[in-house]
Amino acid sequence: MKYISTRGQTAPKTFSEVLLMGLAPDGGLMMPEEYPAVSETMLERWRGLSYPELAFEVIRLFATDIPENDLRAIINKSYTAEAFGSDDITPVRSLKDGIKIQGLSNGPTLAFKDMAMQFLGNAFEYVLERENRSLNILGATSGDTGSAAEYAMRGKRGIHVFMLSPEGRMSPFQRAQMYSLQDENIVNIAVRGMFDDCQDIIKAVQSDARFKEQYQIGTVNSINFGRIAAQIAYYFAGYFKATENNRETVSFCVPSGNFGNVCAGHIAKQMGLPIRRLIVATNENDVLDQFFKTGAYRPRTTEHTYVTSSPSMDISKASNFERFAFDLMERDCDAIQALWAEVASGKGFDLHFKLDEIRKEYGFVSAKSTHADRLATIRAVYQDGDGLIDPHTADGVKAARELREPGETVVCLETALPAKFEDTIREALGSSVAVPRPAKLEGLESLPQKVLTVPNNAEAVKTVIREKLA
Repeated sequence: MKYISTRGQTAPKTFSEVLLMGLAPDGGLMMPEEYPAVSETMLERWRGLSYPELAFEVIRLFATDIPENDLRAIINKSYTAEAFGSDDITPVRSLKDGIKIQGLSNGPTLAFKDMAMQFLGNAFEYVLERENRSLNILGATSGDTGSAAEYAMRGKRGIHVFMLSPEGRMSPFQRAQMYSLQDENIVNIAVRGMFDDCQDIIKAVQSDARFKEQYQIGTVNSINFGRIAAQIAYYFAGYFKATENNRETVSFCVPSGNFGNVCAGHIAKQMGLPIRRLIVATNENDVLDQFFKTGAYRPRTTEHTYVTSSPSMDISKASNFERFAFDLMERDCDAIQALWAEVASGKGFDLHFKLDEIRKEYGFVSAKSTHADRLATIRAVYQDGDGLIDPHTADGVKAARELREPGETVVCLETALPAKFEDTIREALGSSVAVPRPAKLEGLESLPQKVLTVPNNAEAVKTVIREKLA
């Protein structure tokens, strides 16, 4: 399988090449030339497989340049009971009202990003060793990508991680998870701005071809298709656990900031997984909700991006949305160039004439959640005896309850464990409620922290990279 850019100006690449490159040289995102088709026979054969076995069957359709025995070894190393707490890896449970929650946050950093990062870290190491190369990863995080990447890459041969985060915009737990790491190959950089500013810096550095080549810059953000490929696998796992046979359909509700998680669901649906609808849940930063309701895509400036109690979704420019738009516009690269020129100008664009197709063919609907909504949802789930859920998952449950239709099976993707957002949990439930965390993470916030703070510009970040790698 070869990969092409949404902007159409990059020569086709292999999976391994895409894995190491991040953003395409033409500024676009890499996509499979065509999606692999999953047949009824394949679904029948895959039902009942263990998670590593299922992940292998899915990812092998995309990573066709990695020998299957090697790929299997990478996957078996990534998805272990030791890393994820049980052999189940992604357990599915039901709330009192029938909404199902797929647990994706049992990995080392208690966030769904581990599902992709554990694979990505091992895949990076394999490809770099095979090609006798090194890689300097430049990433941006609104809270969870950073820690998941750093825990997956710490101590890996030939890899340095430079992780940008918005100064003061994450929970204390999220900051401590990242900044307490003392590994020499991990460099945390706090940017005086919002997450969207961090993303813009990433794109600016990635677009500097000379710098990118000289310092061998790659990325672990969801612009890297390797992450998307790994995420597709858990949609298949969730479907099998929520159904008894392959004649049933399932809808997935996905809390969404950068559109990477739900983009993986979109691709799974295009492959043939019986997904009825994809419910996009946003917080107060509701650019995506507005698009799916009106067809108008109007990304906001950082000055108009809200700081919320579901901080990992405090994003107003969803990078992966371009991948869906690429499919929606029938893979017309010129159309994508034109649309994103409008985005770059600050105007955005309007595809209201595509709404019927968006809803009927692609199955997208959306809903918005506010601070009051997520507190009420956390409280309701807890009072029903269904345990604790984190604020982002609460946004998803709220959307699922608002939009579920009679007889519809809805699986809400869990994004993190409540321990990462204790303050919000206690605001919803009171200070007496215990918020459990793994024993190994007790006292995390009291550990020494190491972080560099820089102005909101790409040159400052380049300077840090130059000095670290000198």
